[in-house]
Amino acid sequence: MRLHPSHPLTRSHWLQSLEENLQPTLPLEGECNADVAIVGGGFVGLWTALTLKERTPHLDIVVLEQDICGGGASGRNGGFVMSWWPKIGSLLSFCSEEQALFLANAAERAIAELGEFCEQHAIDAHFANKGWLWTATTPAHIDSWNGTLDLCARLGVQPFERVSREDVVAATGSDVHLAGIFERSNATVQPGALVRGMRKVARAAGVRIFEQTPVNRIEPGKTVRLSASKGHVNASSVVLASNAWAASIAELAKLIVPVNSSIVVTEPIPEKLQQMGWTGQQSITDSQLMVDYYRTTQDGRIAFGKGTGALAYGSRIDNTFSKHPQSIELTEADFRRTYPSLASTRIASAWSGPIDRTYDSLPVFGTLAESQNIHYGIGWSGNGVGPSRLGGRILASLVLGSEDEWSTCSLVGRRCKTFPPEPFRFLGGALVRNAVLRKERAEMSGARPSAIDRLLAGLAPAGLEDKA
Repeated sequence: MRLHPSHPLTRSHWLQSLEENLQPTLPLEGECNADVAIVGGGFVGLWTALTLKERTPHLDIVVLEQDICGGGASGRNGGFVMSWWPKIGSLLSFCSEEQALFLANAAERAIAELGEFCEQHAIDAHFANKGWLWTATTPAHIDSWNGTLDLCARLGVQPFERVSREDVVAATGSDVHLAGIFERSNATVQPGALVRGMRKVARAAGVRIFEQTPVNRIEPGKTVRLSASKGHVNASSVVLASNAWAASIAELAKLIVPVNSSIVVTEPIPEKLQQMGWTGQQSITDSQLMVDYYRTTQDGRIAFGKGTGALAYGSRIDNTFSKHPQSIELTEADFRRTYPSLASTRIASAWSGPIDRTYDSLPVFGTLAESQNIHYGIGWSGNGVGPSRLGGRILASLVLGSEDEWSTCSLVGRRCKTFPPEPFRFLGGALVRNAVLRKERAEMSGARPSAIDRLLAGLAPAGLEDKA
C-alpha cells in the first residue's frame, strides 16, 4: 500500500518555544530490522512504544516519524487533557453500561497518570490540573449539556457540577458566557513540551526513533516491509499511529475524515489577565459544534482555538492543515467576540492542524484486513492528549496478542459509521460545514437559523461534546 506524500507543517507556538532543543534524530538510512515498527511519533505512537517497553523490555522497537516527534497533531493542539465523560452518550451507543463506565473512568484516571508521568520523569510540560468549564455563549446553547448530565446520573456518576452564571463570568473573564458546568478532573499541558519529553523517555528506554523519515510504502506479510526515501524497516508487527495521515490507507480512509482546527496565541498579557480575574488556569470551551476552546498559558498568554472544520480534497494533508488563512480569521474573530476588552491585544502566533474525525468523535482500533500484524488506532477527533495513554495500552495489547481488558474493550474492531468516497466526501462535507457555519453565526446573533441549515448541520459528525 502506498501512502500520500507528506507536506511540511508550520511549527506551532508550542514547538517554537522549544526550538533550541528540537534537534531531530538522524533519518533512517539503509536496512533495519525490528520486532515492532510504529508509524507516527506523536502521543499515540510514543505511548504505544513506552507501554510495550514496560511490558516486554527486550522488544526492539522502531518509531518512524515523517517530521519531528510532535510536529503533527500532538504538538499543534490546545493542550486540553480531557476525559470521555462528555462523550458518554456516544460510548453508550455501542458499549454496554459496564464498558462505557470502564472506558470513561479509565480516561479520567489517565489525566492524573499523565501528571504523575511528568513528575516521575521531570518533564516540564506545564501540567495544571485545574478543571474544564463547558459553557454556553448564546441562549440557544444554554443547558446543551443536560442530556450528558442525565446519562451520568443514570449510571450513578457525577463528574460535572453546575456553575452559576456569575461564577462562569468571573472564572472566564468574559460576560459573553451565560451558563456552564465544570469537570474537576481535567488538566492542561504544553503539548509540545509533553511530546518531546515522552520522546526523551522513549529513547532512554531503548526505543529507536528516526525523524524526518516519512513512510511511503507498506508491504504486508509475515514480516512487514516499510519503505522510506533512504531506507527500509522489516518488522514482525506494525502499529499505524499517524492520526489524520492514516487517510492515505483506503481501508482506514472510510473511518475518518481529516478536518482542520486553528489556534491563535496572544502576546503575553499577565497584568490584563489579573485585571479580568482570569487566573484559575481552567480550560474552557463553548457549545458550538465548531467549538471554541481556550485557556491561559504559564507565561500569561491566551491560546484560543476553533474547530474550523475545513477539508482537503482526497483527505490529503496540505496547507489546509498548516496555516489556513480563512480558518485563522474565523478563530481570531471568535476570540475578539469572546474578549472584546482585548481588542488591542496583538496576536503573536497562529497555525492550523489536522484532526482525524470519526462520526462519533471516538477512536477506533483494529488490525488491517487480511493482516494479522498491522494494527491501528485512529479517530482521536481532537481529544487525544489524555485518552492516547489508553490507546497505547490497547495497541500494545494487540501487538503482544494479549487477551486482556484493553484488547477486548469495545473500541477494538467496532462497527463505525463510514464516510463516503470522493468526490461526495469533499463536496458533501463542504456543504454541511457551510451550513454549520451559517447556523452557528445565526445563533450567536440571536436569530433563528434557517430550516435547511438546521437540517444540513444535523448531518455533521459529533463535536467535542455530546449534545442533548
